[in-house]
Amino acid sequence: MKLRAWLTVYLMLIILLVSCGGKTGKNRDFADGSQEEPVSDSTLRIPFTCIIGTPVCTDSACYGMYRGVEFISERYIDRLKLNGTDVAHQYSNKMCEYVGNKLKQLYRDSLYSKVDLTKIRMSTEGMKGDGNYVEYKVYIPFRRVPKSQAMTAFDHCGGWGHKPELEKRKHDLIFSPNKIVKNRRLWISKLYKTKEGLQEYWIQWQHSDWNN
Repeated sequence: MKLRAWLTVYLMLIILLVSCGGKTGKNRDFADGSQEEPVSDSTLRIPFTCIIGTPVCTDSACYGMYRGVEFISERYIDRLKLNGTDVAHQYSNKMCEYVGNKLKQLYRDSLYSKVDLTKIRMSTEGMKGDGNYVEYKVYIPFRRVPKSQAMTAFDHCGGWGHKPELEKRKHDLIFSPNKIVKNRRLWISKLYKTKEGLQEYWIQWQHSDWNN
C-alpha cells in the first residue's frame, strides 16, 4: 500500500514538472513593446536594454554613458521619466542636469569654474545599426576662472540626423518666465557631430539666482 502511494506521488511530480516547462531560446532586445521577452533591466522590469548610467562628476569634469536601444515605444515614457521616445539622445538631458548642479557646487565652494566648450567629447557607437542599440558616451570638462567669469547653468540643443533648432532654444532660455539667464547672455559651443549622426550644441550661462 505504501509503495503504491509513493508511486502515485512520484508520477504526479513528473506531470507537474513537464507542464511547467517551456521552450527556451535566445533573448532579444527590442523596444516596440509588441512582445514580452525576459527583461534586461531587473529594476524597472522593461523588456529591452536601457542602462541609463548615473553621470560621475569631479571638480575637473563630468562624464557618463548610456547603453541600450535608441528609441522606445510611448508606453515606457512615463516609467523611464522621459519626455519622448528618443531615450538615447535624452541622456544629454541628464548630463546637463548633473553638470549644472556641479557648476553650482563649485561656485558655492569658491572653486569658480566654467565648462571648457572646446574640449567636450561625445561618441555614439552603434547608432543607426540594425540592432537598435547604441553606446552614447559624453565627457564635459571644467576649467577654473575668476569669479566674474564663473558659470552656474548648463544645457544643450541637439538632434539626430538634422541640425538642432538652436535659435528656438536660445529664445526659450533667454526669455524664460523664470528669468534664469543673467544679462540674457549665453555661451554656446561649436556644433558637435558624431559620425553616426548625433548633433549637439552645448550651452552655459550665469544663472540669475547664483551669479550676483
